[in-house]
Amino acid sequence: MSPLLSIVLPVHGVERFLPDCLDSLHADSAAPGEVEIIAVDDLSPDGCGAVLDRYAARDPRLRVHHLTENQGLGGAREVGLADARGRWVWFVDSDDRLLDGALDAVLAELRSEEERAAAGLPAADVLLTDFEHVYGDGGTEPNPWRRYLTGPELAAGCTAADHPDLLRAVMAVWNKVLRRDYLLGLDVSFGRGYYEDISVTYPALLAAGRLRFLDRPCYSYRRGRPGAITSTPSPKHADAFAQYEAIFAFLDRRPSPLRPVVFERTVRQALTVYDTPGLVPAALRPDFFRRIAAHIARHRPPGHRFPRGPRGLPYRLAARGARRRYDELRRARALPRAALRGTRAAVPLVRRAVRGGARFTVYNAFRRLPLDEHLAVYAAYWHRGYACNPAAIYERARELAPQIRGVWVVETRAQAAALPPRVPYVLVNTPAYLRAMATATYFVNNVNFPHTMAKRPGTVHLQTQHGTPLKSMGMDLKAYPVAADGMDFGRLQEAVDRWDYLVSPNPHTSEHFARAFPGRYRMLETGYPRNDRLALAGPEECAAVRESLGIPAGQHTVLYAPTHREARGGYLPLLDLPELARRLGPGHTVLVRAHYFHTGGPGDLAAGPDAARIVDVSDHPVVEDLYLASDALVTDYSSMMFDYAVLDRPITVFAPDWDEYRAVRGVYFDLLAEPPGAVAATTAGVADALLTGDPEPELRARFRERFCPWDDGHAAERVVREVFPATAPAAARADHRDGHRPAPPLRTG
Repeated sequence: MSPLLSIVLPVHGVERFLPDCLDSLHADSAAPGEVEIIAVDDLSPDGCGAVLDRYAARDPRLRVHHLTENQGLGGAREVGLADARGRWVWFVDSDDRLLDGALDAVLAELRSEEERAAAGLPAADVLLTDFEHVYGDGGTEPNPWRRYLTGPELAAGCTAADHPDLLRAVMAVWNKVLRRDYLLGLDVSFGRGYYEDISVTYPALLAAGRLRFLDRPCYSYRRGRPGAITSTPSPKHADAFAQYEAIFAFLDRRPSPLRPVVFERTVRQALTVYDTPGLVPAALRPDFFRRIAAHIARHRPPGHRFPRGPRGLPYRLAARGARRRYDELRRARALPRAALRGTRAAVPLVRRAVRGGARFTVYNAFRRLPLDEHLAVYAAYWHRGYACNPAAIYERARELAPQIRGVWVVETRAQAAALPPRVPYVLVNTPAYLRAMATATYFVNNVNFPHTMAKRPGTVHLQTQHGTPLKSMGMDLKAYPVAADGMDFGRLQEAVDRWDYLVSPNPHTSEHFARAFPGRYRMLETGYPRNDRLALAGPEECAAVRESLGIPAGQHTVLYAPTHREARGGYLPLLDLPELARRLGPGHTVLVRAHYFHTGGPGDLAAGPDAARIVDVSDHPVVEDLYLASDALVTDYSSMMFDYAVLDRPITVFAPDWDEYRAVRGVYFDLLAEPPGAVAATTAGVADALLTGDPEPELRARFRERFCPWDDGHAAERVVREVFPATAPAAARADHRDGHRPAPPLRTG
């Protein structure tokens, strides 16, 4: 009997994510032979082919095709579909993953549909699933289009004509499980180039006799990955027009009452691509706009009218091919003056424009306002929340530069709720965010702000970064393609060119960042502001943090914090934590913090009786708390070792794969020759080092001298005094170290 489900997995250049994807294709309820996985290695330039072969050797469900010519995402899917034998097919992108329990849930729905068919009832042709977005820092966001998919019609089963709002949701193929015979009968295929899936998804939804929505997040879609088409400038964005032609050719063969809706959706998508800064190369923008006008002329339904008034004006200009007038509108020269004056009457207008996808029009309108010389925008870790150097600078600026109003950018309301009390914030892509990004004078971040937000003359961008570099960074990654993972070095240089200041924690960082991030900025050799707390913390604060984490008094506490490895996906437990816990014994607590790129966590932490307690602290929002709570650090190649050294506490380096890591990522010095403490390659070796107490204080002293010379508790003050004007005198701050060293003078390079 044929499998119930075929999972088709196109694979190209995703070695970093592939193991996590393959591991997620698991179902406890699946009977033998019920699921098959067809992976297509689309001439991947990295080690994806070898990863697939290793998995196939131990997973009989998996068949691998190694292509000798690159076919692109659409072509690879077609190869997989041709080999599929399942009654249903699910196209999964190999840099994404299924959520826990998702495959079991989908199989249950498919079995139910098969039972309906066996009983002579109409079965679904397409099962849509809910999904979530996951970002590079591990943060997640619910499906932003879910409101278009919920309702009794789709839950019970209906057609697209019964629920036309579903065409307003994402048209990607990865959240749609299709009945294979139905798909093959449509006589459609995935296109070549960008936007390849819409030539299948539109026809599949329009022609389905029965559609259903599984109201359960099943798919984790990775946002913001380098090389993603939504952030990559390329002439291939014009591939969308070939996909549109395929969609309307299908509608010519299979007419649908929703043709006007499809027409409006394709026009809106094309204009969104044109409007998004940096996607269509400047030299190709006139031709791209002409193709939009030609698409409208060719496929506009008889009698169709665009909306009246301002809402329909962009579409009417596009239909006339009036590119210059359209661009003027996009720059907001035609927006009502009220929108620029900020009057109450303009608020609904701006909100409607943002909801309608015209956020860049709104942003450009706000850019016509004068800069607010008292406004600073703060962000950290891709809008993850209040953290790191920006948080330390914000706190010090409130004291020393009270005339500067700081506002934080966060992605979700949950992140906003986690902010400290009375910290102002804006949510990404809201009118308040767009106005702040358009009018602020100061910008402080430990990563780059979105490239779509232009740097205005007179603004000041302070880049803090978020770690002393052991591994290669920035432009130095050109020599390490696996680690670079499709990084757009041109886009990186554009970002660096915005920087006015770059904070350096030590001379080592200054040397290597100057080469890795070449630019005209000033290097602020101040030490890391986030380490001020570590330099000044006293025993009372450490005890309070331990109590808040539930660490019993008298417990020797070890923090284990491994780094991310580009060549391997997900959390990589090279250290046997249960074995370590057994060797340490019940007098110890082991805090485990996975890298923020990893969403799976450290897994099973049970070690049994007579063992150290293991606690997963991966989601604890403030890493400095974990430093203060612990008596020793175990890490591999994480930059956390440089921060932790400020505390002058034992550090053990666990380095079982140093040669591999150095070859894949590239490093700036030999950690094994200049470690901050004991070095071990086995779990037993780590345990021995921890049980010894403080085995290598001389090594740590040399390490601190090299990497912590400016960490005196006043780094944030030095940054604030350099960047913000008219800073106030500093109030006395407690310093719990032996003696009190005044802040040294600022060094700039």
